[in-house]
Amino acid sequence: MKNPPSNITRAKFDLINSAVIEKLESYNPQPDQELASIPKQDPYTLEGQKLRLNFIQKQLGTNTDYLSGEKVFSNNESLKGNIENYIGMSQIPTGIIGPLVINGTHAQGGFYVPLATTEGALLASYSRGAKACKESGAITVITLQQGVQRTPTFKFKNLIDLGKFASWIMNHTETFSLLTKETSNYAILNDLNINIEGNILILRLEYTSGDASGQNMVTICSDKICHYILENCPVKPIFWTIEGNYSGDKKTGPINTRARGRKITAEIILKKEIIKSVLKTTPSLLHEQWKISVSGAQKAGVVGNGMHPSNGLAALFIACGQDVACTGEASIATTRMEINENNDVYYAITMSNIIIGTVGGGTSFPTQKECLQLMDCYGPGKSGKFAEIAIALCLTGELSILAAMSSGQFTTAHQTLGR
Repeated sequence: MKNPPSNITRAKFDLINSAVIEKLESYNPQPDQELASIPKQDPYTLEGQKLRLNFIQKQLGTNTDYLSGEKVFSNNESLKGNIENYIGMSQIPTGIIGPLVINGTHAQGGFYVPLATTEGALLASYSRGAKACKESGAITVITLQQGVQRTPTFKFKNLIDLGKFASWIMNHTETFSLLTKETSNYAILNDLNINIEGNILILRLEYTSGDASGQNMVTICSDKICHYILENCPVKPIFWTIEGNYSGDKKTGPINTRARGRKITAEIILKKEIIKSVLKTTPSLLHEQWKISVSGAQKAGVVGNGMHPSNGLAALFIACGQDVACTGEASIATTRMEINENNDVYYAITMSNIIIGTVGGGTSFPTQKECLQLMDCYGPGKSGKFAEIAIALCLTGELSILAAMSSGQFTTAHQTLGR
């Protein structure tokens, strides 16, 4: 859908509306036999590769000609807008995990997730986490907010000039919304705020960007707004720039505890018997390891307290044509763990910066398109689903690494699979 009216005057907050609750409560999971396990035998042989490719074809009915190497990329003209000085393709091994069972705002059902990495033990760990969650029940996932920011910055001679400029800005917000609509068919300017430090004014413009990740889109829209400002404002800045490094783009910082991309939360209740049989640990050991990890992150000054969300996100982003540098902000995670009255484990993860796209960028290149199609996440209307799969993936990886460390399996796993 093209851009609807702006919501620039509406206060931002996390929201779970009644339609989402009704959808989650009415979720009817598929029987286990419909969510077949990925063949894991012969992990490094051609025969094993063919087994898994045949599984994908039979189970999902999607094409993997480029992933498998049967076809080779040759459409050099399609590279425009994605790379300069092209010499060839870097080949990164790609595997698959799942089923990852989700009951979400946008993603519902079992998903087989492609991951591109050269780190041994990574897919085995995420596979184990996905299995533990599947056998305990679906991962509940809810999208709470959405937004992509750009922060043009203006410098003035003094605070009086800056104050006049700021007052003029706040009286023209609806004009900025209209300029956004004129510039893009999909961007919506939903929030605008000002940060003042001496004679410097940072204008924080926040947009939604449809199914694109949106960095280029919001840059172009912000540039249009800035040039309107410069032509019409009563007090001219002595210097300005399209980005004052305040948007949180591709970096980790406190500002990114707000929504950049999508803010999403996910939860699972892990049954104690599954913790023992699949994760090879106990609820009390798992909980103790989580507490130690949270405490260590706080002492180290880490933003968030996740163990390694960037591992799964980077592998997913590479496989699916995303801007891998955005793991800088996307990997910020806050986790919670409790042992309930049944001695089962409640685990939740919240991530404020899942910035992804299912159109544009590198999504249409052959192997990236095939990877997105494996999850039915290619093209318009699929970005919400893809984002929820991404956080569910991170949840499974967090659980698996915590379990491995709590039971002393972490080193052994890397000695076996990572060397």
